Amino acid sequence: MTEAAIDIISLGFAWRPGSPVLDVPAFRVESGERVFLHGPSGSGKSTLLGVIGGVLQPASGELRLLGTGIGALRPADRDRFRADHVGFIFQMFNLLPYLSVIQNVTLAARFSRRRRERAGDLQAEARRLLGALGIGGASLAGRPVGELSIGQQQRVAAARALLGRPDLLIADEPTSSLDADAREAFLGLLMRECAAAGATLLFVSHDTRLGRQFDRQVALGEINRARPEREAA
Repeated sequence: MTEAAIDIISLGFAWRPGSPVLDVPAFRVESGERVFLHGPSGSGKSTLLGVIGGVLQPASGELRLLGTGIGALRPADRDRFRADHVGFIFQMFNLLPYLSVIQNVTLAARFSRRRRERAGDLQAEARRLLGALGIGGASLAGRPVGELSIGQQQRVAAARALLGRPDLLIADEPTSSLDADAREAFLGLLMRECAAAGATLLFVSHDTRLGRQFDRQVALGEINRARPEREAA
C-alpha cells in the first residue's frame, strides 16, 4: 500500500479539558484523492483542518502527512514541512492587508525553496493564478489587498495556497464569499491545478451541493466521535 497523503489514528483535540472537539479513531486520504468533508456549523471541521495543517497540535494520537509523522518533528521542522508541502486556504483568509495582492500571493513561496522552484517565475505564476480566478488585472495586482472586496480577497487567498504546487491542499470554506459564476471558476481551477500537480485536496464546506465534483464525500460525524458543544465552523 502506498503512503497516504493524510493518515490519522486515534486523534484527539480539546480546547479545554473534559470538552473534546475531536475524537477521530481513523481517517485516511489517499495520495491524489479529492475529498469533500462536510458537517454543520460547530461540528469541528475547522479544528480538524487546523490539526491536519499543523496550525493546531493534537492532544493525542498519530498524524502522518505524506508519509511523515508530524508529531515527531521539532516545531521548526514542522513549520518547514508545512511551508514546503501544504497549501492552506483559511476560512478567514489570513492575508496581510498592508501588502499588495501580488505580495500576498507570493508570500508563502518565499518561505519555501521547494515551492519557489516549482513555481518558476513567482510574479508570472501569481498573475496566471489570479487571472484564472478572474482578478488578474494590472490595476488590482498592485493594490493593497485590504482595499479589495471580500470575494476578491478570498480568491487572493486561494492563489496564494496554489502557488508552487503544494502536495496537499487544504481548503476551509473557500467558496463562501463567491457568487455562482466565481464559484464554478474557482472549483474548476482548483481541480485543474491539483490534477496537474498530482496534489491531494481536502475541501471543507457546509454546502453539500459541491460534493458531487469530488472523488469522495465524508460527513465529519461519521469519523468524529466527539460532539463539541460549540466550535467555529
